[in-house]
Amino acid sequence: MADKGEPQVSVLMPFRDAEATLPQCLQSIRRQTFPDWECVAVDDHSSDRSLELVREAAASDSRIQVVRGTTGGLVPALNQGLALCSGRYVARMDGDDLMHRDRLAHQVAMLESDPGLAGLGCRVRMFPRKTLGPGMAAYEAWLNRIDSPERLAADLWIECPVAHPALMLHSGVFKEAGYRDKGWPEDYDLILRLLGAGRKIGVAPQRLLSWRRDPGSLSMTDPRYLADRFAACKAEHLCTLSAIGFLHASHRYLLWGYGGTGRSLARELQVHGRYPSAIIDVHPGRIDNRILGAAVIGPEDLPEPGTLPMVVSVAGEEPRGRIRAFLNHRGWRESLDFICAA
Repeated sequence: MADKGEPQVSVLMPFRDAEATLPQCLQSIRRQTFPDWECVAVDDHSSDRSLELVREAAASDSRIQVVRGTTGGLVPALNQGLALCSGRYVARMDGDDLMHRDRLAHQVAMLESDPGLAGLGCRVRMFPRKTLGPGMAAYEAWLNRIDSPERLAADLWIECPVAHPALMLHSGVFKEAGYRDKGWPEDYDLILRLLGAGRKIGVAPQRLLSWRRDPGSLSMTDPRYLADRFAACKAEHLCTLSAIGFLHASHRYLLWGYGGTGRSLARELQVHGRYPSAIIDVHPGRIDNRILGAAVIGPEDLPEPGTLPMVVSVAGEEPRGRIRAFLNHRGWRESLDFICAA
C-alpha cells in the first residue's frame, strides 16, 4: 500500500491547448471507482483556456495538482510532472482522452496480483470513428490483439505495443527510466528501454481507454512521430540494447522485405554499421539482383537457421503471419533466429 497520506496512483497528465477536450477528460478521471489517486496536470505553455479550466477543477477537487511547465515541450513536461508524482503507481493520461470509470481499479488490481509485472497497458477504443482511417483502424485491431507479456515482447519491433495514455507503471520503475528527447516517439523509446532492462509489461484485458486520434492530435502532426523517426528509434535499440537488441552482437543480418518499411529500416541500420548480407524477396523481378550490395534471394534459398539473424520488415499482419509460418516450418525461431520489425 502507499504510505499514509500518499495516493496509491498518480495520474500524470501533460496538456497544451486542450480547452475543448479537458473538461470531459478530467471528468473521466474524477469519476473513477478507484478513489485513491492524485492527478499531476502539467501545463505545457497553453495559449487557450486550458490552464484556467484545470485550475477550476483543482479548486473543487484537491486531488488535482496544477503545475506550470518550466520549459516548453512534451518530454520536459512529462519529466517535470513525473518527478512530482507521489503514488505507488503512475498512470499516464492525455488531456484529450477518456478513461473508463474502472481503469485505475482494474490496472491496480492486476499489478498487485502479479509482482513480476513492472507495468501494463490495456485495450483501447480509438475515436472519433468518423475520421478513423484504415491505417489507424488496423493499428487499433493489432494493439487489442496483444494479450500477454510474451506477445507484447514478440511484437515489440513492429509498432509501439502499448498506447501511451493507457500505460501504468510502478513509480520507481517509471522514475528510473524517465523520458528522453531523442527526436523520435518518447513513448516507444520508453517501452523499448524498459524491456531492454528486463522489465515485464502486461496488458489488462479490458478496453479501458478511449483514445482520441484525429488529424489535429500531436501524435498525428509532430515530426517525431513520422515513420522514419520510428525506424530510427527501432534501429538504435536493435543495435545497442544488449538484452533484447537483436543486432547488438552482429553487424551482418538477413533482411526479408525491401518495400517502404524495409528500405527505411535498412537505411537507419546502416547508420549503426549494420548491413544486410542478403535480401529475401518473393518478387521474381528482384531475385538475383543486388540491393545495398547484397544479393536478392528467394525464400527457398534461405541458409540454415542460426547462420545470421534475420529481420522481417514487411508491412501488414497477414503477410507477416505467412512469413512467420514459413520460417517456423523451416526451423527458424522467433526472437532467437528472426524478429518482425515493420
